[in-house]
Amino acid sequence: MATLAEIASDHLLLTAAAGYLLGSIPFGLLLTRLTGRGELRKIGSGNIGATNVLRSGSKLLALLTLLLDAGKGALAVGIGLEFGFPAAMIAGGGAVLGHLFPPWLGFRGGKGVATTLGVLLTLAWPVGLIACIVWLLVAALFRYSSLAALIAIGTAPLAAVFFGDIAFTAFTILIAGIVLLRHHANVRRLIRGEESRIGRSTDAKG
Repeated sequence: MATLAEIASDHLLLTAAAGYLLGSIPFGLLLTRLTGRGELRKIGSGNIGATNVLRSGSKLLALLTLLLDAGKGALAVGIGLEFGFPAAMIAGGGAVLGHLFPPWLGFRGGKGVATTLGVLLTLAWPVGLIACIVWLLVAALFRYSSLAALIAIGTAPLAAVFFGDIAFTAFTILIAGIVLLRHHANVRRLIRGEESRIGRSTDAKG
């Protein structure tokens, strides 16, 4: 008979795999293809997230992409919660990694902001809500999606200190660090003043 440790290990592996597979669904790419708006990776920044979907000319598709990308993170956490909070964090982390590195796209995915927000909202809603509010405020003030993402995701670990335990705070720091690293090209463009503003097309890649 399997030991409790083996059963727990199996649950963690299954939730990690489920989260990764959910996260790897490229909703932005699928929606733009299904609606005849072309190959998303050849539009604007080439990213598969909601901001680049907006550059395809459809606010509705961009909103749907945002909700679906956040929703897959939330669903992954929901599945993990059936086996406890540690499994939920692992499933949520898997979803973010799946979005960042989907096997169907040669492991070249999006930036993971919406999926991370969905994960945080489900694991600890005050943390996710604070990050969402920060994103909205920065985006409204400066009109840079990447800057809003950098500040919002960077704020999440600070909020986690007040609304989570040590394990959740460590998880949030790890996920935030990965997502922030994925924005390295955006940081360089922001510094050079070459980053595209929300609602404006760009040929920049990354």
